[in-house]
Amino acid sequence: MTRNSLQELKEIWDQREDEIKQLFYYNYGDLPYLLDIKVDKHLFRALAQFWNLVYSCFTFGKVDLVPTMEEYTTLLRCLKIQLEKAYFRAANVPTFLKKLMSITCMSEQWVVARINLRDLILAHSDTKKRVDIFAMSIYGLVIFPKALGHVDEAVSDLFDWLGKRVTPVPAILAKTFRSLSACRRAGKERFIGCAQLLLAWFYSHFWRVEKVSYRVFSENYSPLKELVVTPRQDDISEEK
Repeated sequence: MTRNSLQELKEIWDQREDEIKQLFYYNYGDLPYLLDIKVDKHLFRALAQFWNLVYSCFTFGKVDLVPTMEEYTTLLRCLKIQLEKAYFRAANVPTFLKKLMSITCMSEQWVVARINLRDLILAHSDTKKRVDIFAMSIYGLVIFPKALGHVDEAVSDLFDWLGKRVTPVPAILAKTFRSLSACRRAGKERFIGCAQLLLAWFYSHFWRVEKVSYRVFSENYSPLKELVVTPRQDDISEEK
């Protein structure tokens, strides 16, 4: 099941009607803002050098920082995520084919012949299914990327549990920690995790706030949206 390109997903989202966007925000939170977060490679390489393999945290001098469940949940801002319901792999997991049929509501013949998430997002007869498949595309491309350019089977497994209000945050954090440790051990290993969300977490600790706006205490306040519209200098070298 080949994943979509990031640019394709951004174009699809920009063309969606407000009604569909609101349905997406209600069911899956602020995931679409991750499509607009530019990954600063110089900053990311510099940040990875501060990852402490022993304690699994970032160590800046005498200060330790590490993403937490609460912080990532706040960034994703999905009302249906419940912290007390963690994802786990059940004993009798349906086959990959059955999971795709359930998620897409397409026939076995169609799924076996070809899976193209872009076509389903644009042309599926069920509006909610278009929203679901778009969300799965973001999970497959941004949240749990694969180096080979395909959607991981584990994404469909976890995605099936999102409908049961299960939080994906522990799985996201585990993938992030493992990827950071792999980068540190290998030196130049590719980070295979949600770089956009990790950078959003990092930026959130260093925003210069002269006056706290009342908006941050509102239920509708979106930290990811704030990050996207906040201007940043992105021409800084890795050394600097």
